[in-house]
Amino acid sequence: MVKISFQQPAAGLKAEKDGAAACGAKAETFLPQDVEEQPLPVQSRRSSSLSRMCYLTMSLMLLLLGLILTSMYVYRYFSITGSSPSNSENLFHCGVVYQDHYYSELKEQLELHEDVRIYLEEDYEQINIPMPHFGESDPADIIHDFQRGLTAYHDIALDKCYVIELNTTIVMPPQSFWELLINVKKGVYLPQTYIIQEEMIVTEHVTDMDQLGSFIYHLCRGKETYRLKRRTSRRHIHRRAAESCHHIRHFENTFVVDTAICQKL
Repeated sequence: MVKISFQQPAAGLKAEKDGAAACGAKAETFLPQDVEEQPLPVQSRRSSSLSRMCYLTMSLMLLLLGLILTSMYVYRYFSITGSSPSNSENLFHCGVVYQDHYYSELKEQLELHEDVRIYLEEDYEQINIPMPHFGESDPADIIHDFQRGLTAYHDIALDKCYVIELNTTIVMPPQSFWELLINVKKGVYLPQTYIIQEEMIVTEHVTDMDQLGSFIYHLCRGKETYRLKRRTSRRHIHRRAAESCHHIRHFENTFVVDTAICQKL
């Protein structure tokens, strides 16, 4: 007969299980103190503030330097080009001394005065010739419109306008004419010069003023306006009695131009 017996578990093992159960029921987690979030050191914050101040100071210095350079450029530009009353408009009071070998046998010296406005951006010139003290010339207003390629003469004595294609061989462009007048601005007169003559004949009446452009339109608005054609050959003697001619003397170059506007009677 065999007797079977079971070995009792050790007391230590049971106690260990009970302890483990107890620990599981009341488990709590404790973090070490040095793991908690700590504030940044004071030295690090000071370094960041100094960096921001340095960047801000450098930005302000660069901005100030840019303003200084811009001011120097603007001052230099206006000191070179001269002051303009408005919108690239430059006004000159001019005079020139010349010899009249067309109507004076003595070839005496004459003076011609005119007021010149040069509009560089708009690319046109406006000339006013007052009543001359002597000589066969009418007071006039002249516009040379380089955008339209037209010249308009307003004969103040007749109160009529005459329009013709711009003659670029005689009329200097605005920039060149402006530079010429700037160079002689210190003196009262241009150097003594000569006179040339051009003859034009009236061809037709202008009805559509809008096609002449805004500058000539404002000059000739409300006035009788005619087209002109240049005469390439000299007039014969028998033609002179059949025409009525008026002269306008002006300069927009280094010489004086006598423009004869003739109309058949």
